[in-house]
Amino acid sequence: MRSSSWRTIDIVIASVIAVAFGVIFWAWDAVWAATENAFVFFPPAQAVLYGMWFLPAVLSALIIRKPGAAFFTETVAAIISALLGNKWGATVIFQGAAQGLGAELAFALFRYRFFTLPVGLLSGALAGLVAAVFDWFVWTYDYELWNYRVPYALITVASATVLAGAGAWLLVRALAPTGVLDRFEAGRERALI
Repeated sequence: MRSSSWRTIDIVIASVIAVAFGVIFWAWDAVWAATENAFVFFPPAQAVLYGMWFLPAVLSALIIRKPGAAFFTETVAAIISALLGNKWGATVIFQGAAQGLGAELAFALFRYRFFTLPVGLLSGALAGLVAAVFDWFVWTYDYELWNYRVPYALITVASATVLAGAGAWLLVRALAPTGVLDRFEAGRERALI
């Protein structure tokens, strides 16, 4: 049976992923701002980029495979992003925590026993769903429901499923053969890939 206790290496790797993605989030904020005009034809379509913000939660859960990995990593990444400065301010910390809980839920549903592509996809989708609901109450509450909020939510969930869910799973599969994940079960599975 797998231990749910965090080792020092788990904390270090989760923190490294969080800090790296906190910087990536900060850069992704600029990408988001730079692409706003590209989606003027249908503004909710910009949510196709949203999935990047959920990637560290799913990635760390697939690597560390311990309760709390998705939540911890996503929350710390959001804190780093807020400290670096963004147009959304400290609200992203609460949003990141909520998204991390959404991603965490998929692994909890399977009692932290399955770390497959379908569970990764579900994790990304749930992070996206939580983000969309958060946005409804915090960022887009005054936008039109059927012309903006519903399509935005659907595109957010799709983006999260692909970019965070499949993206994280593919990253783990790409990293495993290099040996950098050998201290984790995800790395020891590389012979099975």
